[in-house]
Amino acid sequence: MIFAAAMSGVPSTVWALARGRDPLEATLAAGSVLLPHETRRTRLLVAAVPVHVALSFGWAAVLARVLPPRREIVSGAFAGLVIGVVDLAVARRLFPRVRALPLGPQLADHVAYGATVGCVLARRRR
Repeated sequence: MIFAAAMSGVPSTVWALARGRDPLEATLAAGSVLLPHETRRTRLLVAAVPVHVALSFGWAAVLARVLPPRREIVSGAFAGLVIGVVDLAVARRLFPRVRALPLGPQLADHVAYGATVGCVLARRRR
């Protein structure tokens, strides 16, 4: 599931680069979940790792139990969207840096994550 965690940031990174924004802004926002008052980039980047890993592996465990066989990718993408709505609804209320992120690319990241988890599960199940 490391692959899914890594792939989940592609949509927002591409969007940020296309818009001339900081491609690490979502990573820095993830770090602010653990260190909400930190402003130093290096510390926020380091703090983002356990936050992202914990969320990615936690949701992957849930998806491994609920995604139906032979429809893992489509179901995973939909589940990723639902996870994104839930995750971001909570995180945007609690963390200003997450709230400052554009919503569309963040939801796209979650869809990519869910689809990738579904793809990995489909391969493992076969």
